Amino acid sequence: MMEEKSDHNTAPTSASASETVASNDAEQEAKTLICLGCGYTAQSFAARLMKEGWRVIGTTRNAQKAETLKAAGIEPLIWAPATGTIPKDAIKQANAVLISTPPSEKGCPAFSGFSEAIRDRGQKLSWIGYLSTNGVYGDHQGDWVDEEAMLYPTTARAHRRIKAEADWVSFGVSHSLPVIVFRLPGIYGPGRSALDTVRAGKAKRIYKQGQMFSRAHVDDIAAALKASLENPQAGDLFNICDDEPAPPQDVIEFACELLGAPVPPLTPLEE
Repeated sequence: MMEEKSDHNTAPTSASASETVASNDAEQEAKTLICLGCGYTAQSFAARLMKEGWRVIGTTRNAQKAETLKAAGIEPLIWAPATGTIPKDAIKQANAVLISTPPSEKGCPAFSGFSEAIRDRGQKLSWIGYLSTNGVYGDHQGDWVDEEAMLYPTTARAHRRIKAEADWVSFGVSHSLPVIVFRLPGIYGPGRSALDTVRAGKAKRIYKQGQMFSRAHVDDIAAALKASLENPQAGDLFNICDDEPAPPQDVIEFACELLGAPVPPLTPLEE
């Protein structure tokens, strides 16, 4: 710490030094992430940040899920738009926001419920992440896609996602806020994998000619979100996925082989 200058060339008094230390400590206090929608991926991201001292607040619709979040160290916040429970004031505590709520035909619920509060929080927010889906790309006939690929949505769900992405990106530009969109593939991880499906006796090998998917482990998604949080100027759109696309029936077959379980018969998608 540099010494303060004065007309008498005196060193700082103990009181002023204490105040400086207190000020530095205040700046190093735990930052707060608010997860608008605190599901599987958001909880993995939250766990990673909490290990580094972040405070995490996560929204949920009911008291039962609130207890689950609380057990994971996340401060639960009831958000039930259907009953008018929209805790906008919570944004006043945030340094970063993660949005993972799927849009409906009315648009993104987080945008309609919280965008004004996020705007008012302004530059105190260092990062706003929006979780979307690579389903917005539609069918590229097996070709690789990247962040610059054209969008060919074929479902109402994909159209809604594109609209939600555009709303958040435009909002970020209009208010000089760092909005980053993450397009996610099929997500797997502890408790949610082909292995778990086979163990539960629910595995099916659904077949569609030429259909292939990329996937991503939930921990890899969390790591990517954290990297973006630490460097929000790196970009405003990221596809997060592996580079090993495979037909869904092949993944189930491989899981069965690993577990020594019988391989289910192929079932055409039409059935």
